[in-house]
Amino acid sequence: MASVMMYGDAIAAAIVEEMQLDPDVVFYGQNMAMTERDPMLKKFGKNRVRLAPISETAETGIGVGAAMTGLRPIVELWMSEFMLVAMDQVLNEAPRFHYMSGGQVKVPVVFKAGYGFAAGWAGQHSNCLYHTMMGIAGLKVVVPSTPADAKGLLTSAIRDDNPVVYLHHYMLTLDKGEVPEGNYAIPLGVAEVKRAGSDITIVATGWMVKKSLAAAERLSKEGISSEVIDPRTLAPLDVETILKSVKKTGHLVLVDQGTRHGSAAAIIAAEVAEHGFDHLKAPLKMVTALDCPVPYSEPLENYILPNEDKIVAAVKSVLARREVAA
Repeated sequence: MASVMMYGDAIAAAIVEEMQLDPDVVFYGQNMAMTERDPMLKKFGKNRVRLAPISETAETGIGVGAAMTGLRPIVELWMSEFMLVAMDQVLNEAPRFHYMSGGQVKVPVVFKAGYGFAAGWAGQHSNCLYHTMMGIAGLKVVVPSTPADAKGLLTSAIRDDNPVVYLHHYMLTLDKGEVPEGNYAIPLGVAEVKRAGSDITIVATGWMVKKSLAAAERLSKEGISSEVIDPRTLAPLDVETILKSVKKTGHLVLVDQGTRHGSAAAIIAAEVAEHGFDHLKAPLKMVTALDCPVPYSEPLENYILPNEDKIVAAVKSVLARREVAA
């Protein structure tokens, strides 16, 4: 059975269900459990739902320590930029303990944060910082694009014995979609073909999946069949699914809200260049944000970020190179 839920509600549902199933799951952070009327506080009590001090370093450090003692903390950090002051714990401590202890220590903590808030929140709230975390051994990075994925991936993140950075896109919060009820988990590291196609592969992350699907629908009216792939998990990255699609279509466009050299797209492009170059019938193309801080001005914000028109233009450009080569 499935029910229609908003993206944000699907995230909350995953947290509630896992806390009901496992008494070791705890949830804390800023701007939560602030009054006795808080529904999570009323449901699970102060021992499991807590208001944290306004110190990301303290929140993150507590989460790592609690995880090492056997709890499964979900740390609500609100925005990915807020994590920057605590990057030593996120990148250098939490992912290393299992390896450094010879497998004796587990760190099952989820660092939950929103990202990419492109709605006039400007330079310090609208960024995509996942590229800084993708190459950290021992750290998993999740970026769901639909309500169903939001629930299923968070469930798996909470159950994972490794630290997981769970990044939910603020521009998707109110999006609705069918979400399976009950115990629903999506394995980390498994991409999904969101739309099947035969002419070109479009790989997109987060909010850009929605825009890529809209672009693919427009392109279909011109006879262009686009296959849209959502990696869903950036670390581990499901390169095999992407390569399989590229082998079928021979053409690739990568769409990423991050800047060109600070994007997941750049990593995926490198993987395809090494392992799938012979399948490409034309050079791949990256559609990313410009190398500029996100402006407050809406017209300027739209100018620097990827959109449907830019994706459509990129697809046509790649396919045009095919026609010239032929």
